[in-house]
Amino acid sequence: MPHDAALLLMMAGTAFLGSLVYGITGFGAALVTIPLATHFVPLPFALSVFALMDLANALRIGLQRPQDANKSELVRMVPLVLAGTTVGVTVLVNLPRAGAMLALGVFVLIYAGYSLMRRPGGAIVNTAWAYVAGFVGGVTSTLFGAGGPPYAIYLSHRPLAKEQFRATLTLTTLFSIGMRVAAFALTGLLLKREVLLAALAVLPAAFAGVSVASRLFRHISHELLLRMVALLLLATGGSLVLRALG
Repeated sequence: MPHDAALLLMMAGTAFLGSLVYGITGFGAALVTIPLATHFVPLPFALSVFALMDLANALRIGLQRPQDANKSELVRMVPLVLAGTTVGVTVLVNLPRAGAMLALGVFVLIYAGYSLMRRPGGAIVNTAWAYVAGFVGGVTSTLFGAGGPPYAIYLSHRPLAKEQFRATLTLTTLFSIGMRVAAFALTGLLLKREVLLAALAVLPAAFAGVSVASRLFRHISHELLLRMVALLLLATGGSLVLRALG
């Protein structure tokens, strides 16, 4: 538990930055918060604290227009999200600290590289990939706090309107985060006094980040933001890998 005020302030700043990204893109908060926080606190602690923050943000944003979501895509992905969550939490509680840090760093680097190289549009993929996206997202949501990328990659290659894409992604992410919080509670990672106190400390900053994002949404390019986040992830992911190997 970070008793130090400066450390709590750092986590609050991280929560603000991650919530700002989430408020504009609909996913990606944990890709910012977890790698940054892991430099200062253990991975399970960071995952638990920011899982509560992610759930609060997802409830605030994800239920704004649920009627726009594509129900068929949700039905395909959601059961596999649950299966992936079960696998992810099993690995998390048994993974050594150095191994967890290395795995997180590699995952972040891979996604950062994908974000920098991808181009808008692309081929339409078969619905069978929904099951892969759901399972992988469930695993990465629990293990790294980042289930959004697999869901976003799959849905971006489906014939969905912009409103359908955002609503389907946010509802899938909301379910994924809910499963992560439940899994952490069942395994004892979440129901600790220090975790709950730290979560309460970062929530105001998270709400502020979402509020600022709602004002910036119309004035910032979605693609530009993703590029900036990808560059940040290259730096944080690379530093995590170097620390784990060192």
